[in-house]
Amino acid sequence: MTLITKRFMKKNFLLIFLLFTEISGFAQKHTLNLEDTNDNMTAYLKARGSLDSTEEVVFYDEGLIYALQPEQPIKLLFKFQMYNIARFIPNDSGVTQLTREMLVYEDAKTGAILQNWYNPFTKDSVEVFHVWNDPVNVLLKKGRFTLDYIQMGDGRLCFNIDLPLFYPSALKKNDWPESSRSDMYQAMEMFQFFVNEKDLHNAKIKNAVCDISWTRISDFLPWMKMADKPGYLVFSSRGWKLKSGWNGLPQQVKDIVMVEHPEYQHAPNTFTSPNMTSWKYYKKMMDERKTINQ
Repeated sequence: MTLITKRFMKKNFLLIFLLFTEISGFAQKHTLNLEDTNDNMTAYLKARGSLDSTEEVVFYDEGLIYALQPEQPIKLLFKFQMYNIARFIPNDSGVTQLTREMLVYEDAKTGAILQNWYNPFTKDSVEVFHVWNDPVNVLLKKGRFTLDYIQMGDGRLCFNIDLPLFYPSALKKNDWPESSRSDMYQAMEMFQFFVNEKDLHNAKIKNAVCDISWTRISDFLPWMKMADKPGYLVFSSRGWKLKSGWNGLPQQVKDIVMVEHPEYQHAPNTFTSPNMTSWKYYKKMMDERKTINQ
């Protein structure tokens, strides 16, 4: 092999390598400065997802749901399991975060996945509607993305995202008097991502080990039929990024997915909107039933 041939192969191998890196993810070339908006986004992607856009990332959570009502003891209503499956695609303006998520409500004592639930507040049995949100997509813009974080000591770091939600409800009060107390949807979702700081700064690591906590405060769920009752729900959960993705989920969760929505084995491939929510999903299912029964 001539010297010229060697140089040609070396040069073109480098070009191919750089092209592959450009397509498959994001190249991290230095220690990150989390006060820099682009580095902050890179760190978030490593914690929340992966810098490799061909990789699907699964976060799994387990938690409890409580009912809080004025002048009443706080009551545990449900256990739950959930997961989100995502991929992160670079684009000219930043990153497209493509995800699906599901949540199953479980008996507070036995952990059995519920199909029906006896409501202790209304004394009625109601059908349970699990969460099937597809899609839940986000466009992350370069130069406009910075997450709050705190250095916790011993090399640990936490990103936090607090999302106050207030927008027109999919369930109008006059149309859904048992399920909706207002024409506006109001809730609060609070995420915390816990990660080793050295993993964020290590350019060889594209997908950092990460734990999560998620808290949600919302109205009673539409299928609970408690629009006329004061109070709200608190969801409290903790979870982690699964090293083996879909395969690492509990078999009980995978079984219900394969029966109900097998597409949830994978994240979406393309960006679509609007996003699905549990309120929209309930309305969709009820509207479909009305159409069938007409």
